[in-house]
Order: sequence, then structure tokens, then C-alpha cells
Amino acid sequence: MQQLIECVPNFSEGNNLSIINQITAEIEAVDGVRLLNVDPGKATNRTVVTMVGTPEAVVEAAFRAIKKAGELIDMSTHKGEHPRMGATDVCPLIPVANISMEETVQYALQLAKRVGEALQLPVYLYEAAQPNKQRSNLSHIRAGEYEGFVKKIEHPDWQPDFGPAIFDTKRGATVIGARDFLVAYNVNLNTTSTRRANAIAFDVREAGRVKQVNGKPVLDENGKPVNIPGSLKAVKAIGWFIEEYGIAQISINLTNINVTPVHIAFDEVCTKANERGIRVTGSELVGLIPLKAMLDAGKYFLLKQQRSTGVSEKELIKIAIKSMGLDELAPFKPEERIIEYLLAEKVDSKLINLSLTDFADKTASESPAPGGGSIAAYIGGLGISLATMVANLSSQKKGWDDRWKEFSDWADKGQQYKNELLKLVDADTKAFNQIMDAFGLPKTTDEEKAARTKAIQLATKYAIEIPFKVMQLAHASMQVIKAMAETGNPNSVSDAGVGALCARSAVMGAFMNVRINAAGYADGEFVKDIVARGNEIEQETIALEATILKIVNEKIGL
Repeated sequence: MQQLIECVPNFSEGNNLSIINQITAEIEAVDGVRLLNVDPGKATNRTVVTMVGTPEAVVEAAFRAIKKAGELIDMSTHKGEHPRMGATDVCPLIPVANISMEETVQYALQLAKRVGEALQLPVYLYEAAQPNKQRSNLSHIRAGEYEGFVKKIEHPDWQPDFGPAIFDTKRGATVIGARDFLVAYNVNLNTTSTRRANAIAFDVREAGRVKQVNGKPVLDENGKPVNIPGSLKAVKAIGWFIEEYGIAQISINLTNINVTPVHIAFDEVCTKANERGIRVTGSELVGLIPLKAMLDAGKYFLLKQQRSTGVSEKELIKIAIKSMGLDELAPFKPEERIIEYLLAEKVDSKLINLSLTDFADKTASESPAPGGGSIAAYIGGLGISLATMVANLSSQKKGWDDRWKEFSDWADKGQQYKNELLKLVDADTKAFNQIMDAFGLPKTTDEEKAARTKAIQLATKYAIEIPFKVMQLAHASMQVIKAMAETGNPNSVSDAGVGALCARSAVMGAFMNVRINAAGYADGEFVKDIVARGNEIEQETIALEATILKIVNEKIGL
């Protein structure tokens, strides 16, 4: 499987688009790399760039970008709100897929060595790439910033890891390393006071603040300042004033969103700001964010409202955006900010992306796909969608306030079944196309014939397994449908009944596809087993449908 790493270089230029475009053009010129996001900030005078690709390609693209930034950016004239020490201030590599942190570190070392030697630029290692843990923290390395490095670089403790130990007036110095995924996030305040913003930042950041009495630091028995830790783990934060927006912000780095998710950081800043008489008005994301972080945030805020979390992915993201005010300063476009959406292959022909009319038209055309398997999966998706609707309506029913969590849990399950069944709509058509492709392979020589036969059998097995998965999911979804018929809002019981009819049709229709595809598969034991299991699922489904319809008809009463 292909290895992928992410690289998020920060360049000390946020205003001159010509310079930014020339730097990013170097990245886009490298095969095997995708430029995902370019996020310039005027007040910070800094641009955060996100790219992803194979390790070798990313190292090459990063090197070219660092070289170009050094040619175009003059640090001797640079001013900006964000701490910085070089034209390319920091360049982290982050493991994304099929690669370990240890392997990523080796690529970071490779890049750092090349930059230091080929470009004669002072390079410091940080985070996982830095073996000396006394100087692995970015804020410690960058302390004193560009202006302070003229003397700092001469100190024996601060010799660069690669490159010359000579202050570079124009380019400064660069920090290169390897780290886990980090979310850069700013919270907006209704104040212009940097001092007050910093006070809130100190309240929440893990490092906290130095304890003081009468304005003087309190020292321990060793003469070192006593520290009061902040309320959030794996959080770095400072306060600053953004002239572009006319507000102060808390600038936050969430170094481990499994420890402190973005929504918890937002709520905690709200709490600490409120204690100081300041109100949070919104927030902004710098760079990209994982999909799970947005979904978790949406669920968190719905739970606070005692609302059902069993809603669509799109709705959860919308709730997250509005709850944290991510669109206060600029539009928040999920397709441009969520990393999974940017990495996803854009396939315009996906069936589930078609309108209802286009889907029906495509099915009715002379093309054999989509066929019965895809339709069965889609019907199953519609059936569980109806039950999920009943669960969500029931969670909001007047007089049932104490049951909202019960129905929210059912709706969550329904959403999971729906999402899986909709994926299988396209998977079934893909399975059919794979069989057609296999039959189209050459068969002139014995080797070609053997390869063709093997490909046909592999494609056939896949074409059996996909509709069988539809059967399993549609059958399992009937437990949600049955629960909604029994305990859901009685005004929607007919919807649960229609859901049962759909689920039954999905199971029976998918089973037809299992059997017709199994007829062309050579492994008799596999076929015997899967058909026997299919018969069992079909009989259980028919019985469940009868039970559900009996409940529905008794409640309807006419």
C-alpha cells in the first residue's frame, strides 16, 4: 500500500500573493504531491501551506519550497504577530497512511540534512526528529525569534543540527521535524487587549503561567520559578491582536486532539473568558482539520442541547461550524478544510452523488449498471433512513423529553447502517464493472488465459460478497426499524412500516444477486456456504417484516 505523509511548512509571508504563489508553484511542480491548502494571514504575515504525497516526493517539494522562500523573503524587513525565526519558519512532516513515525523521522532528517548542506541554511530539528529532548520543543527553539538569533546561534547549546552556525540575515533559520497531526486554531474575543487575551491563554494552555506574589515570581527551593499549569492538556496558546479584524484572539495549537479536542478547547476558552468579563464571538481554523474532529464537535454540541446526534455527516459539520463560529471571519467551506474531503478521489460518476431523477434515468438506460444489486442497496438505505427519521422525531416529541437519549442512540445506529448501505450502491456497480473488465482481458496465450480466468474468479467473488454484505446490513437494520415501530412516535409508525418493506426488498433483491453471481464461481464450498447463510438471513428477514407489519397495522387500527 502507498505510503503518504503530510507536510505543513509555514512561510514568513502572508501579504504578497506573488511571493506565495511562486513558493507554492514549486510544490505543485513535483509529481506525487498534492497541494491541499494555502492559508495566508495578513496580520501574522505568515502563510501555512499543506501538502500530502509519497515521502520522497514530499521531501523534494519541501526542499524546493524552502529554497524558493529563502530567495524571495527578506527576514530583515519582516514584521508580523506570529513568532518566527526564518523565511521558512517551521516545516513538519506528519505520517498519514501506511508509514510509522519512526520512518517519518528518517525523511525529516533527510530533508534537514539536504537543506542545511545544499542551501547552507541553519536547520534545527524538533519534536520526534530531535534526539535531544532539551531542545525538541518548538517554542524553546524559536525563543528570541529572528532578532535574537544573531547571538543565540553562537551559544554552544544552540548550534544548528545541520548547516552553518552563522546567522543568516536574509533567510534566518529553519526548524524541520516530525510530529503527529496538529490543529492550529484561533478563538476570537470581543476585546482589543492583548494582555487580557494572553491571560486567558495562560489559563488554558498546558504550560500555564509562572506563579506570582505582589508582582514577583515565586521560586522553589532550587530557585526556579513555580509554575501554575493551565486547564487543558496538549494545548499551546498565546494571545495577540489582529489589526486586520480589529480584535484580540487566542492562538491555539492542539498538539493531540485525542487528549483535547477542538470543541473542548473552544468551550474552555469560553468559560475562562467569561470569568474575566470577556465574550468569545467565534473562531477560525488555520489549515486543515480531520473529519472526525468536526463530527465529534457536532455531536458534542447537540448533546449539550439534549438533541439527537443521529443526523447526517453534513448536518453534524454544520452544527460544529455554527456552534464554534468558524464562519465568523470568513466562510468555512468543509470541502476545502477537512483533510479527508481533500484527499478523497473526485469521481463525478458516483451514483450516490446523482439526483433522484438522474439516478432513475441512469438505471433506466441501456447500460446494465447500475442494476439490481445497487438498487437493493439503495432501497435498504432508504428503509433505515425512514427508521432514523422516526427516531429523530421521537427524540423531540413533546412530553418525551426524558427519552431523547434513548432515541438519539437509535438514530446513531440508523445513520451507521444508512452510510454503509449507501457505500454499497457504488460498490455493487464497481463489482459488475470489474467482471466485465476481467472478461475483456486478452486470451491468446496460455498465460493470458490463466491470468484472465484468475481475474474473472476474483471479480466474481467480489460480486458475490458485495450483495451479501447488503443482505447482512439490511437485515441488521431491521432491529432499529422494529424498535421504532414498537416505541417510536406513534404518528410515524407507518414510516417504520415502509422502512420494513424496503429492508425486506433489499435483502431479497441482494440475495438474487448473490445467487446469480455465485453460479459463475468455481469454489463450490464457498458457494454452498454463502447461499446457505443467505437463505437463513432471508427467512429471518421475512419473519421480522411480518412482526413489524403486525405492530404497525395494530397501531394504525384501520
